[in-house]
Amino acid sequence: MKKGIIVLGLLGLTILGGLYAKRKFYDLKYRLDDAKTEVKQLADNDEIKNGDLIFQTSRSGQSKAIQLATNSKYSHCGIVYSDNGQFYVFEAIQPVKTTPLDNWIARGKDGHFVIKRLKNADQVLTNETLQKMKQEGEKFKGKNYDLTFEWSDDKIYCSELIWKIYQRATGIEIGKLQKLSDFDLTNESVKQKMKERYGDKIPTEETVISPAAIFDSELLTTVKEN
Repeated sequence: MKKGIIVLGLLGLTILGGLYAKRKFYDLKYRLDDAKTEVKQLADNDEIKNGDLIFQTSRSGQSKAIQLATNSKYSHCGIVYSDNGQFYVFEAIQPVKTTPLDNWIARGKDGHFVIKRLKNADQVLTNETLQKMKQEGEKFKGKNYDLTFEWSDDKIYCSELIWKIYQRATGIEIGKLQKLSDFDLTNESVKQKMKERYGDKIPTEETVISPAAIFDSELLTTVKEN
């Protein structure tokens, strides 16, 4: 009797595990299918262009801490580029790389995203300038993600990548640079993440550019929010 109960219990766990794995697979599949449809609509409606900036709430372990510290819904961002009719996001994750736009959207929380664009993009983002932006980006491609948010080019994080590419290729500074001490570091989740990254020596005077600062820049206009 006891042996039978154990066998049934193990069988139940196996079935539940299988159902969870299947659900996870199909959830991802459905998210990606939805994202592919979304990207097609963006292209058909001319709502996305080379050089646009795109924002999302990341599912990463540090996302909540970034949201709390910067008082923003968004914790990740990248630059949109097109190539032969296909759209991609150049982003700083691990490592810095180019990701198909539909995959990028599907990866974010609830598939939600916001696309922003320079208000004078038609004048600034010429083919020559876009090419220069891509060349600047190539210097960062393959570099490690910067977990300690240092203002150097050795490693790099998402909003830093955007800021430096735009500044170096166009001379435009999108978003106000801040110090680490300017952020709200009082929440326990933030404190825990800071302790994890810095120990007892938090570099409060480190120059930082946050996704929130870029998102709120007066130089940008919102093109699309899904």
